[in-house]
Amino acid sequence: VVAQGRNVSVNRAAVPEGRPYLHKGLGVTWPGDWVAVASSLGVRVAWDGHLAVTVTAEPELRGGTWGLCGTYTDDPTGECHPSGATPAPPGGPGDIPHAPALPVPPDDFVRPDGDIATFAAAFGSAWKVP
Repeated sequence: VVAQGRNVSVNRAAVPEGRPYLHKGLGVTWPGDWVAVASSLGVRVAWDGHLAVTVTAEPELRGGTWGLCGTYTDDPTGECHPSGATPAPPGGPGDIPHAPALPVPPDDFVRPDGDIATFAAAFGSAWKVP
């Protein structure tokens, strides 16, 4: 699925705006100003066409996910700086000025190689598709 603005395509075939799409366990709907993609695997991604994205997963997937959305364990035992490291100073890659640091369980920053990233930017970069 590729979405750019309100243009959505599935396997390179355009999905007309406002028209629901369902094929082989993948559905595209248009709730209000948003585009939502749901899979039969229990994951739903909604996008406002600009910046906001929400990802939801069915409770059955708890503890069975990893990647950019974390591990879905609700493990509150730490923050995103697992080895006692301190956050990078403001102005680094991916830094949002004046944004507060949010507590994130350390297992939510698992990279594809299984190691834990120390910083959000390193975590995101590790999951970049070539």
